[in-house]
Amino acid sequence: MPKQKFIGEYQINASRKMLFPYLSTATGLCQWFADDVNINNIDKTLIFILDGDERIAVIDSIKNNRYVKFRFLNEDEKPKENDTLEFRLEINELTQSVFVRVEEYTDTDDLEESYQIWENLLSQLKEIIGA
Repeated sequence: MPKQKFIGEYQINASRKMLFPYLSTATGLCQWFADDVNINNIDKTLIFILDGDERIAVIDSIKNNRYVKFRFLNEDEKPKENDTLEFRLEINELTQSVFVRVEEYTDTDDLEESYQIWENLLSQLKEIIGA
């Protein structure tokens, strides 16, 4: 089954500067997203431990306090097609509210389930930062 693109937006009452390290660093990500995240300093890959499974990724693109995009690698450490995870921090110009925009490709055909999973994960992040 081909992967589907999921996009979800979640409001968080915190500044982009405060949120960005939680979305872009190993230390931040392992507090709310993954069981653990390690950095391989030799090849600059990140090793995500998610529910006991190991997934290797590289940072595909990053702009400080704006967005980070991870590209997951296959067993040969080659980039997988349609296997990315992107976090964007967006501001509603009218209300000045900060939103985390999550974009990922998922195996599930139930995008509502993906929305709920991310809702739960970002609720954990909100709790950690006191938002």
